[in-house]
Amino acid sequence: QVQLVESGGGLVQAGGSLRVSCAASGLTFSNYRMGWFRQAPGKEREFVAALNWSGRSTTYTDSVKGRFTISRDNAKNTLYLQMNSLKPEDTAVYYCAASHWTSGSDKGLFDYWGRGTQVTVSS
Repeated sequence: QVQLVESGGGLVQAGGSLRVSCAASGLTFSNYRMGWFRQAPGKEREFVAALNWSGRSTTYTDSVKGRFTISRDNAKNTLYLQMNSLKPEDTAVYYCAASHWTSGSDKGLFDYWGRGTQVTVSS
């Protein structure tokens, strides 16, 4: 079955950096558009970033533009999110997701989800 397993979360000070990863199995990874979402306590799950099968087309939510970079390695079936200049408001559980659609940031367009990894940014 399809599995998306996130890793790399942790505690970091404001201004610091962290890279989270998502290892995919049970699907043809290069056929899927991949994305990152996050959910803070008491809030809705929100879109963070996504990229197409080749990694050449990316999209970001405004609050992370210039600070976060999404990338993928299709040979390793792995998705990454490099997070720089982290802020306390970035604190959330970060989820990776796979979509068979070629565009769109609505979480309803993503078919498969991981269980998430916690990122905590202290002030």
